[in-house]
Amino acid sequence: MSDSNNITVACVGAGYFSQFHYEAWDRHPDTQVIASADQSLEKAEQTNAIKAYSSISEMLNDKVPDILDIITPPTSHLNSITDAVKHDIKIIVCQKPFCTSIEEAKRAIALADAANIDLVIHENFRFQPWFRVMKKAIDTGLVGRVLQLSFRLRTGDGQGENAYLDRQPYFRTMPKLLMHETGVHYIDTFQYLLGYADNIYADLRTLNPVIQGEDAGFVLLGYEDGKRALLDGNRLLDHDTENTRLTFGEAILEGTLGEINLHGNGEVSLRHSGSTSRTVLLEPKTWPGFAGDCVYALQEHLVSALLHETPLENLARDYLRIMTQVDMIYRSATVGTRIQVSK
Repeated sequence: MSDSNNITVACVGAGYFSQFHYEAWDRHPDTQVIASADQSLEKAEQTNAIKAYSSISEMLNDKVPDILDIITPPTSHLNSITDAVKHDIKIIVCQKPFCTSIEEAKRAIALADAANIDLVIHENFRFQPWFRVMKKAIDTGLVGRVLQLSFRLRTGDGQGENAYLDRQPYFRTMPKLLMHETGVHYIDTFQYLLGYADNIYADLRTLNPVIQGEDAGFVLLGYEDGKRALLDGNRLLDHDTENTRLTFGEAILEGTLGEINLHGNGEVSLRHSGSTSRTVLLEPKTWPGFAGDCVYALQEHLVSALLHETPLENLARDYLRIMTQVDMIYRSATVGTRIQVSK
């Protein structure tokens, strides 16, 4: 830990999504961003870091943080982690999709384990406040025995010739889009809420001809105890809300005692079986940051682990199972059959 009261943070990457990381770190009372590195020194200098660098090796040879935040594409992850493990860093947090393959991810995990560094994946959707409320409701038995969960992903940004150009144009050339880039968030969130799936069936399709990867599909996860989870994803369609990127869609969690609904404005409500009235479990509000301030919530989770030794979620070694399930989704869609998840 640093000598001051602040936990020191260094970030690699200054692209589009990094803005949410830097802003959240800057807002946290216990963290200080001491360094930023990017291939474009100009972009690194535009962040709120104390000092900017043009490479991770240059940065870490000068500044060693408590937390290293890797906010770069998968092709750079292994090299960044290889550089990082040479230094006395407490936690490395790495954006998803993690590495370019499961084999590469295993190499990165082995390097971190050998250096006794916690390697965490920045899988932030499970930290959205509505899913934390759902988890508490499940754990306290509000809906009884859970029977099924469905999420309708409706970003509304995938139509027309100019799809994705205004925010993330690289989406257009990704050979795998819906599940690899976006749907993985919900596979991880389903695991957080319901546990690991026992089997998977997927039906994926490409609706907008200007992109390479799939932009719509259904993924059905089965569990040993009989419950089911459905991801119904379509990036061309939107949902009933002013900001489709707040919740990214709508959800319904159903159990033997009632149902919980996530609405597009971020409200979470409970209806007991046999009743027509609803109890609001989470009021809608204007959240700072990204998608319910989930980036900040994940960062707070890391800070708590350092300050209070609370257990970490999303450890990379556990995240391998999520990556494996995404691979199985694509395999299921290719062969057109249900696939059993290996134990």
